[in-house]
Amino acid sequence: MRDLDKALADIIAIRSQLAAGTAFRGYGPATMAATAAVALATALIQQVVLRDPTAEPLAFLLGWAAAACVSLTMIWIEMRARSRRHHSGLADAMIHQAVEQFLPAGIAGVLLAVLLWKFAPEALWMLPGLWQILTSLGVFASVRSLPRTVALAGAFYFLAGFAVLLLGSASHTLSPWTMGLPFVIGQGLMAGILYFATGDSDVED
Repeated sequence: MRDLDKALADIIAIRSQLAAGTAFRGYGPATMAATAAVALATALIQQVVLRDPTAEPLAFLLGWAAAACVSLTMIWIEMRARSRRHHSGLADAMIHQAVEQFLPAGIAGVLLAVLLWKFAPEALWMLPGLWQILTSLGVFASVRSLPRTVALAGAFYFLAGFAVLLLGSASHTLSPWTMGLPFVIGQGLMAGILYFATGDSDVED
């Protein structure tokens, strides 16, 4: 029994090593473009519905939380389908690696939003910029298994985050566009990078 457990552990370790050295093709450009459209739609809806986002921070946060959930669901569904096609037996290991790379930034973003809303609501104006910086860290963490040019998207999110913080420091207000516009551009940039790096799309590979 011990020999069987050791053999299974060795197989898992070998798969993990192979996954670490293989370029991940689970992210599709069309899905990334769709997440940019979700960000744009969310910003437009909030522009119309929320007269003063700063006075309604919970509605602002819930709107973007919903947009994030929709985007992550689309990415997850497509990631599983593409991984099955491109990575076959390594699909599960590749997906696990991709999630592991981005998960710390995602968890930090959720906890940061809850912390600011609960204990420092006067600082919620910083959240869009901080989320963009965390997104950049997640992108940079994923660079080793994605096309190197993805680092350009990470650099964009990093600079956009600090620019949004700088702009927001003057008014301390929330705006749908300080959240939406950087994500529209950033996700569109990701879609373009993935398309030109791999030459394929979500629809046909």
